[in-house]
Parts: sequence; C-alpha cells; structure tokens
Amino acid sequence: MPSELVASLWIATVETLYMASVSAILVVLAGLPLGVLLVITDRGGLWERPLVNRSLGTLVNVGRSVPFIILMVAIVPLTRLLVGTTIGTTAAIVPLVVAAIPFMGRVVEQSLREVDPGLLEAAVAMGSTHRQVILRVLLPEALPSLVRGTALMVISVLGYSAMAGAVGGGGLGDLAVKYGYMRFRTDVMLGCLVVLLVLVQGVQLLGDRLASRLDRTSPRGAGARD
Repeated sequence: MPSELVASLWIATVETLYMASVSAILVVLAGLPLGVLLVITDRGGLWERPLVNRSLGTLVNVGRSVPFIILMVAIVPLTRLLVGTTIGTTAAIVPLVVAAIPFMGRVVEQSLREVDPGLLEAAVAMGSTHRQVILRVLLPEALPSLVRGTALMVISVLGYSAMAGAVGGGGLGDLAVKYGYMRFRTDVMLGCLVVLLVLVQGVQLLGDRLASRLDRTSPRGAGARD
C-alpha cells in the first residue's frame, strides 16, 4: 500500500474518531436525561406529566424524522453561531450531536422501560426520593442495556460522520469522496471502507463485552463479581 495512501487514511481516521468521540460524549450527556424524562413523565411514571411527555415525544419524533443531510443544511446558522464556521471536523460535530440526541433519548427510554417495575415500587415504598430511585435503581438496573444502546448510537454517529465528511466535514467520508470517488481511486475507497468496518466492529465488540460484564444474569457478569 503506498505510503501516501496510508498517511491520508491515518489523518482521515483521526478526524473521524475526533468527530465521533466528541459527538458521542455530548450526545450521552444530553440523551440520558432526555430518556429519563420520557420515562418518568409518562403515565404511571415517577413524575407523571402527560403534557411534558407528549411535547418531548413529539420533539424526539420530529428530530428522528429529518434526514441527516437536510438537517446539516437546515442548522447551518446554528453551526456558524456555535463554532464560527460550517466547514471542517469541529463544525460537523454540531449536526452530528443534534441528529443523534433524539436517537439516544429513545435508546435510553427503551432501556429504562426494561427495568422491573416491582423494583421501583419497592424503592418508593421504602421511602426513596425520586432522585434516589433514578440514580440507585433505575439507571443501575438498566446499565447493560444502556451500554448496548450507547454502542449502537456511536455506530450511528460513525455513519453520520461519513456523510458529514462528504459535504466538507473532513474524515473518512471526505477522503472517500474527494480522493476516491472523484479521482477514480478505488484503493482509497476500499481503504476508507475497511477502516470504517473495523471501527464499527470494534465499537460493537467493546459494547457487547462491557454490557455482558455488567449484566447480572449473564455467566460472564456473574463471574466478574464473584
């Protein structure tokens, strides 16, 4: 493999990892409380607020309905306001975060709904506050599912970052389009594809193993605690 191609792939991979990692951290910070709110404000929840729940649910559904390419263009003013430019890897983080927060919110919501309601009722009956129920029962019990959902979100962000790169966001998508597709460099296209596949497989494997260790019902999780 030519050294020029290796160097280009390395730079593009670092840019993609930068976009995906910073975006994923911001998405978790925003998506986790969003998912908790979707659960506790629902009917029968710890803090039942149907109007708040419907409003949040509508916002999440709208956010998930907008295609990423259209979203990138639609929030150009917001991107320029926050980072001062609309081109480059840092600028691409803004639409990546906006696109992934609704997805993460639903992932967290589904994970929390898998928790046995009896555990929550027992915690409330013992006098726990809502905050204690959320932090000491709801989130810990849903942790394996949350880890798997986070891995899924990171993989989605990697896919979004490739699309962002195709329109000036840098990274592997940018390299694949500018130097692979437009210059008919099949080796560049294949190199970008292989790196993306390795990144996705790595994230999925890491998420599965971590979730398995945290899962009390799995033999690996039980063994790790013994």
